[in-house]
Amino acid sequence: MDIDFSEIIYLRDPEPLTLKADYQQFLLSLMAPTVIDVAGHDTKKCRVFTTLLHGDEPSGLIAMHRWLTANSKRSKPTTNIRFIICSVDAASLAPLFSRRFIDGNKDINRCFGTGNDHSDYLRANLIEQAIREVAPEAIIDLHNTSGSSPAYASGSIITANVLSLASSFCRTMLLSDFKVNSLMEQKFNCPFVTIECGDSHDQQSHEIAYQGIKHISYCENISNFHQEKQLEIMYEPLRLQLKKGVHLSYSDHDEGSLGLTLKNNIEQFNFGGAQQGQMLGWLDCNLLANLQLLNSQNKNIVENYFSVRGNQIICAMNLRIFMATASKDTAKRDYLFYVVKSNN
Repeated sequence: MDIDFSEIIYLRDPEPLTLKADYQQFLLSLMAPTVIDVAGHDTKKCRVFTTLLHGDEPSGLIAMHRWLTANSKRSKPTTNIRFIICSVDAASLAPLFSRRFIDGNKDINRCFGTGNDHSDYLRANLIEQAIREVAPEAIIDLHNTSGSSPAYASGSIITANVLSLASSFCRTMLLSDFKVNSLMEQKFNCPFVTIECGDSHDQQSHEIAYQGIKHISYCENISNFHQEKQLEIMYEPLRLQLKKGVHLSYSDHDEGSLGLTLKNNIEQFNFGGAQQGQMLGWLDCNLLANLQLLNSQNKNIVENYFSVRGNQIICAMNLRIFMATASKDTAKRDYLFYVVKSNN
């Protein structure tokens, strides 16, 4: 697929004909990353929502389309709203919403703030520019979790305003300091929160995204925003990753496979804690040397969190697990799951 990475489309207060009959038709009508501006009562302020940074995470797009087409007499939002729909080309490949990004290209949410200006990096720069040019008073980046999971928020800085934004969507927030060149890491001088709405195939995820957009769009004062729900804050999440070249498989029993075999039901741990001694899978003769869990000093501390019983990988302490996935491609390319220490 030939991609013009320099192209970005702007739409202002789009008519129903432009928005099509449903979100699938609307997606297929888009030719490039698309910015949609909606005029609010206060045209000097703007709130930004981004979605489809990953083409297989549709809840934000579904919710945006629903909000835009809710009814022809929809009242104006409190401020201007800017929606930015990012990986249109990846999301549009059949079957829809099945590709995180196009084979041979890069994950665009690993291309921000690099100083590069070609291909996917150029696209990331254009998206960042589309945010900066409206000097937003808040940014909400909508995603789906990579497996079955409750919704949660993440951010690199936690303030009262960030917590208030997050509380419109979920009850849990991760304070993250990962340096992976994501959009969330960039400095926009306003509250920024990433929302993982839940599984991409779960209708509840789409509803969470929609209700959050609706609430924030009509909130009178983002600087004095009532916190909708009490949030549980998780500090210092770490990413458990396979080392390069290590084989990964999934099974409900030990098949003697090379590398790491995770339990088929690994996603169940996204819904609660994993207690000390909980078995998560099986390792080959290299045991924990197959894995890395890097801290902020880039030191592998996997043995602080996990241990081995025979050839089983088990939790060395009570843990909370997030974003565990049964998608082998995602697990090998990015991470197996996020983990934080649990006090329970």
